[in-house]
Amino acid sequence: MDTANTTEEITLDEFAQTNESRAKAYGLLSRLYAKEVDDELLEQLRKTAFPVHSGSVLTDEGNRLMATYLSNVWSGTLQELAVDYVHAFIGSGMDAFSAAYPYESVYTSPKRLMMQEARDEVLAIYRSQALDKSKTWKESEDHVAMECEFMAAMAKRTADACREGDEDKVASLLLTQHNFLADHLYAWTGMMTSDMRKFARTDFYKGLADYTDGFLESDFDLLKNVLGIEDEIEDVEVEPAAEKA
Repeated sequence: MDTANTTEEITLDEFAQTNESRAKAYGLLSRLYAKEVDDELLEQLRKTAFPVHSGSVLTDEGNRLMATYLSNVWSGTLQELAVDYVHAFIGSGMDAFSAAYPYESVYTSPKRLMMQEARDEVLAIYRSQALDKSKTWKESEDHVAMECEFMAAMAKRTADACREGDEDKVASLLLTQHNFLADHLYAWTGMMTSDMRKFARTDFYKGLADYTDGFLESDFDLLKNVLGIEDEIEDVEVEPAAEKA
């Protein structure tokens, strides 16, 4: 998995391709967090090229961990990943500290509760863009998978606006994405990925934690650079799992 991180002057057509790549990356992240890996996704992942020199230490470490894990697939891999998904994201269910619960409200509310203010805020943002969750989606709107899916949809709209030559619309869409990362997705996922490293047992999900941090940091920087926005929030400082003591 990879993402563009250039700040050089590019054409609208080239920027459309950048945003199509962003949409695919966010879409894959959404799927990985939404539910367990199945046969179809496992086959897709095994065919995925995992870059080793993306320009981000965290992204590269995440790619390395996931690629190494996927190079050793065996008959019990799907079961192993399913068990680890439950262990990492669902836990025992006894309290709010036994897993990396993938909801913004859990990490931004004082008592680590679901369905709090963050959920209402992101729902309002989705609807302001004429988007809403699918009827088949049973989780809260502030689930990390839903927030990544929103970013995927917005990146796809940006690509379409680039191909239409509508620079004003491109700028508006990019600002919406920047603000969503700053106020929501990028602002809390560093806490979740820290818990993922604690609770996940496979290198696949530990690698996903590193990749998530690296990708979101790079994408946030990309949007800031394109929009000419100075730092407004502190970047989440995290280290790859392999570098921890």
